Amino acid sequence: MCGIIGCVGHHDDTLDVVLDGLETLEYRGYDSAGVALVDDSIDVQKKQGRLEALRTEIAKRDVTPTGDVGIGHTRWSTHGPPTDANAHPHTDEAGQVAVVHNGIIENYQSLRDELEAEGVTFTSDTDTEVIPHLFAAYLETDLSTELAFHRTLERIDGSYAIAAVVAGDDRIFATRNDSPLVLGIGENQYYLASDVPAFLEYTRDVVYLDDGDVAIIDADGWDVTDGDGESVDKEVSTVTWSAEQTGKSGYEHYMLKEINEQPTALRQGLSGRLDELAGDITVEELDDVGFPETVHFVACGTSYHAALYGVELFREVGVPAQAFLASEYATGPAPIPEDGLIVGVTQSGETADTLSALREAQGRGAKTLALTNVVGSTAARECDHALYIRSGPEIGVAATKTFSSQLTALNLLAETIADNTRGSRDLVLALRDVPSDIQQVLDETTAEAIVDEYVDNESFFFIGRGLHFPVALEGALKFKEITYEHAEGFASGELKHGPLALVTSNTPVFAIVTGNDERARKTIGNVKEVEARDAPVIAVTDGQSDVERYADHVLEIPETHQRTAPMLANVQLQLVAYHMANQLGRSIDKPRNLAKSVTVE
Repeated sequence: MCGIIGCVGHHDDTLDVVLDGLETLEYRGYDSAGVALVDDSIDVQKKQGRLEALRTEIAKRDVTPTGDVGIGHTRWSTHGPPTDANAHPHTDEAGQVAVVHNGIIENYQSLRDELEAEGVTFTSDTDTEVIPHLFAAYLETDLSTELAFHRTLERIDGSYAIAAVVAGDDRIFATRNDSPLVLGIGENQYYLASDVPAFLEYTRDVVYLDDGDVAIIDADGWDVTDGDGESVDKEVSTVTWSAEQTGKSGYEHYMLKEINEQPTALRQGLSGRLDELAGDITVEELDDVGFPETVHFVACGTSYHAALYGVELFREVGVPAQAFLASEYATGPAPIPEDGLIVGVTQSGETADTLSALREAQGRGAKTLALTNVVGSTAARECDHALYIRSGPEIGVAATKTFSSQLTALNLLAETIADNTRGSRDLVLALRDVPSDIQQVLDETTAEAIVDEYVDNESFFFIGRGLHFPVALEGALKFKEITYEHAEGFASGELKHGPLALVTSNTPVFAIVTGNDERARKTIGNVKEVEARDAPVIAVTDGQSDVERYADHVLEIPETHQRTAPMLANVQLQLVAYHMANQLGRSIDKPRNLAKSVTVE
């Protein structure tokens, strides 16, 4: 993995289209980049490091690469370290075939052993390199290029999105299995990419490929077949957002832009789904979901924290629920309930671990629902139901507005499943007000000034109870993702069962305390525990309790419903992470070693 772009029909500016597409995909995370342009021969240029290094290397050349067909790739290392040799595209020995690939070829070692025994010399450590060598070997048997590509695909196992080109051929050959790939349909110009923003400047008409689809594009059009070469009818969809929405809009970082977009994102997610006068919640996508005996959430990372929040909501409305790390679900001991609902929480709808868990559940007869941001994503297409969070494009690797939108959508889901018609009027009004409440937090936050005092600390704790516990976990994750500093989230009552041994005067503790109920009072008791160890306390609070008495600093949020208070607290913690990372000079939008869409297991 991580980013693929291809185009045909651009003639003199093919290189610029490919490089600009890769630049748009930088948010996915990567450690090297490369391009291949095709005419009578294939011209490959690739380089370890950022895209700027590749552009610099190309600029040094006496002759700029040209061709009517181009493919490009940004790599996030899986097999072999980030080096020039391991960067994509990869070619066969004669340089007649070039390939870019996301995913993992699981049987690459046996294929490599076989090819090396036949005299083939490999130049990289990657699993990908077996693909161009196999493709070239089949071409040498006088098979048509299409059939040679199919024969190659028959030999490989694993997850992949592949784009391949052949010298002297003006087509791109592409396929996918468990890794996203989408076609862009223009006028005499056609594209393929791992994500729509790569070509959104040129077209918003797209075709989402399914597993097993084989696509061929050239300047005259596009064609999709199945594994047997039979034509497949594919629907052309129109993306509703524009290229401008993927820009920074004057903000220093995408992450800061997306934190500030949360009021708009939540309004989009709630639009048409709330009836304030009647106190109703109506979600058309959920009309026939029914009332499940139990709910299992499967998710990873930030989405897993949203799932933990969802578990609390479902238990409140009387539906037994559990959250599982998707990577552990299919192979773990927990039984998959045939009469239950399995909810995959995945921003991209392409997260490999989550897709595997959902497929395992479907294979055992369970009903599935994708809670996702991306219309047409694999999860949305494969699940029995899909609930879209409607956040719009999120470019920063560290999820922000999509997490808030997931929490909002989970409230809609829980209330809809609970009685299928009516929600709590108080909750409906609170959800209605969340966008303006978040705007107030954004306008009045003191997070930047507070983190100035703790920039030299090296360990940070985040604590909360009930619905605040998942937000504490998310606050810590966001902090460590972009600051590279140690941070941990805990259920407030668990500090005394071990983590308190780590608390010192150099361990700032962010405590989420809202309302004035028993949970708030118990959390204040935990705050006193860390205060007694001289740890600085930063309280995230609505002011209803007296936690301010024991805090060194306060991050205020408006008073609201107990279910929506965590959403407001979360925004303050996002700002804490952002401003600390900015103070430390970190790469906020592209944190090291991380990718936006994790499509390998």
